[in-house]
Amino acid sequence: MNPVAINGTLIIQLITFAILVVLLYKYLYGPLRKIMDERRAKISDGLAAAERGKEELALAQKRAEQILRDAKDKAAEIIASAERRAVEMREEAQVKAREEADRIIAGARAEIEVETNRAREVLRGQVVELVVDGTRRILHREIDSNAHRDILDRVVGEL
Repeated sequence: MNPVAINGTLIIQLITFAILVVLLYKYLYGPLRKIMDERRAKISDGLAAAERGKEELALAQKRAEQILRDAKDKAAEIIASAERRAVEMREEAQVKAREEADRIIAGARAEIEVETNRAREVLRGQVVELVVDGTRRILHREIDSNAHRDILDRVVGEL
């Protein structure tokens, strides 16, 4: 037998091998390649999404920092406004307290003036009675009380 002889078994094996290659390519390599391409696309999309996520995270952090800065500025502004308002309220309260004190002092002075005038009138009346009584005792005579009182009222009015 010839070592390189082509016989029917070899041809059948070649045909079987060719059919096997075609079947493997059609049913195994094709779907496997499709699966691998899909997997490659998913990985590529995942990497792109991760990159976009990093960028979005960086933007979100910048926005958060800006929001914090704005909030701090706003808080500082509110505090400053509250402090200004507190100073204004304190000054208003001091002005009102001064006005109230001045009003009370003015009222007290007016009341003192009224009481002083009332006391003067009472004292004048008592002085008139004492003068009438003293005059009566000095003169030892009866004088019409009303006439005498009129005279003394004129004298006291001149005082």
